[in-house]
Amino acid sequence: MRHHPISPVTEPLQYRAIGVVRGQYVPTDSEQLTRGLIRTDDGSEIDAVVLGRVLSLVRRHLDLDRSHLWVVYPRCREAGSLHLQMVGVWEPSTLSEPDPDADPDAAPADQAEPASDALPEGDDYFSVRGELIYTRPDSNELVVKVRQRPRPDGSRPQPFKLPLSGKVPLEHLRHFVALDLRRQGQNLQVERFEVIGPVAQRGSRGGKGRTERGGHRTPVSRPAH
Repeated sequence: MRHHPISPVTEPLQYRAIGVVRGQYVPTDSEQLTRGLIRTDDGSEIDAVVLGRVLSLVRRHLDLDRSHLWVVYPRCREAGSLHLQMVGVWEPSTLSEPDPDADPDAAPADQAEPASDALPEGDDYFSVRGELIYTRPDSNELVVKVRQRPRPDGSRPQPFKLPLSGKVPLEHLRHFVALDLRRQGQNLQVERFEVIGPVAQRGSRGGKGRTERGGHRTPVSRPAH
């Protein structure tokens, strides 16, 4: 039984970008539910898409007139504008069975032993783990690069970059960092960070990594020379 929509970390250098946002999903087209926005409980409107794996859950079991706690992958297509890929709903009190197409990280608990809808981290919590490629503490700016797992056809998607708000010292540039963040409007604000270690740069020797389920590729990293 799962008690949390975000899986625990199993490897020190485990890339990921995942979080939860509470709000009402408003589709752009009532006939096509895949694209729209999340109207959060604090009044923000965040661009969002429903990934295919959770679309049947949205169509069959959710009241879209109500607010839900959505499990999401964050992206940023434009500066100061958050974009969310919706991969699940955390609502074990009302969703008795996990949807077979839903992301394993977002599957609700078994009804026989119900879990609480509330999370210890609270709403709008995000976990981002990746390489710190830019940091400017004096202006509360940083950027983390996150690598993704290979697709089913074997192709490897490009890493993506997440601009974040907060202070991480310059000496941690090009290090792997684990960040706990809180959404504030369209921004993700650093609440806590941990520096795991340096990331091997291109040209450095290193092995291939393993993949975090439901998330991102985990490389074996060696100190850069």
